[in-house]
Amino acid sequence: MPVFSGKIGMNAEHAKPVVGLALHRGKKLADLERCHEVSQGEPSGHSVVAVVVGHRHNQLCGAWIEGLVIPREGTPIMVVPGFEEGRLRERLHVPMEVHAWQEDESPTKLAAAALADRGIRSGRIGVEETAGFTFFDHLRQAAPAFEYVSADPITIGCRARKSPHELDLMRLACDATFDVFRAVFTSLKEGMSQEDIAHLVEGGFAKMGLQGSALVLLGASAALPHGTVRPQKLKEGDVVLIDGGCTVEGYESDVTRTAIFGEPSEKISGVFEIVRRSQDAALDAARAGCLSGTVDDAARAVVTNAGYGPDYKFFTHRLGHGIGLDGHEHPYLVRGSKTVLAPGMTFSNEPGIYIPGEFGLRCEDVMAIAPDGPAQLLTQGFAVSLQKPFS
Repeated sequence: MPVFSGKIGMNAEHAKPVVGLALHRGKKLADLERCHEVSQGEPSGHSVVAVVVGHRHNQLCGAWIEGLVIPREGTPIMVVPGFEEGRLRERLHVPMEVHAWQEDESPTKLAAAALADRGIRSGRIGVEETAGFTFFDHLRQAAPAFEYVSADPITIGCRARKSPHELDLMRLACDATFDVFRAVFTSLKEGMSQEDIAHLVEGGFAKMGLQGSALVLLGASAALPHGTVRPQKLKEGDVVLIDGGCTVEGYESDVTRTAIFGEPSEKISGVFEIVRRSQDAALDAARAGCLSGTVDDAARAVVTNAGYGPDYKFFTHRLGHGIGLDGHEHPYLVRGSKTVLAPGMTFSNEPGIYIPGEFGLRCEDVMAIAPDGPAQLLTQGFAVSLQKPFS
């Protein structure tokens, strides 16, 4: 069994939870909305309220909530089941107007009434993309005078750029993932199944007091980026691809390492070098002021120019995705995407080459856009080789 230190490689003070971070972001809604309206040539002055429902707020508040409504101005409104109110109030560290509903009451009517009490009875309500349809549908029935629109231009802007403390938490999650993966790779034995290895990963995170998991692909099954349902057993010469991560105070890591069980063939070694050069090209291209699609272009050019093209033939997916409170979130590093990169944005950098019937190889690290120059890694370093997947 792998040995874990049970510690994350940074001072514990950096792991303080970002309680109320979503609420701090809420204070930026008016400014972000005005910026969006100016950029779109739309009139300002609309009353916009973001309605956010999702697991991320449960993580931050430590209690089940039904809805978070953030007016353009004033204290955010939280709607919570009556039986959760006490636990919620213990965990709140920012001003919040809490409305508790009982089982025979309507939480959306409470939310609509709370807005009406502030004189907010019409205008636009922005609905965040992970909000439950039931909450949205009932809210528009309870408050039909509002115009309901997507809140993406506001909420994506709030979440895309991370603060220094958020970046610290993501580094912690990446450090923990490296510790667990490093121990698991040294514990591989012939005959292990994907499930055996995945259980080692989960157990490693559990020993560190974290929740985490991994996708494990062996040999030819790694040619399918997300694997196969067919059972696989580890044997000499197989590639071993482990893709996963954990959560630290609500913030995610996402790391992939591909190693070899035994000695690599010349072809596998060559593909590894191409994928690593592709990562280098992406890191250099990911600069503030550039368009997100150009980062995918830079990484994909390395792969296709090395003979593994055209387009998505062997590098079968986009280069990367945003990451933070969710493992996959906006913006995305994909061909043609027009997001202007800004300091503090965080992405996966995960090129791969997948050869059906033979093997697949992917390297994935997390990077943050820097104020100047190329992006900076939040992981400890790129893979060194197939025999040394960690720097």
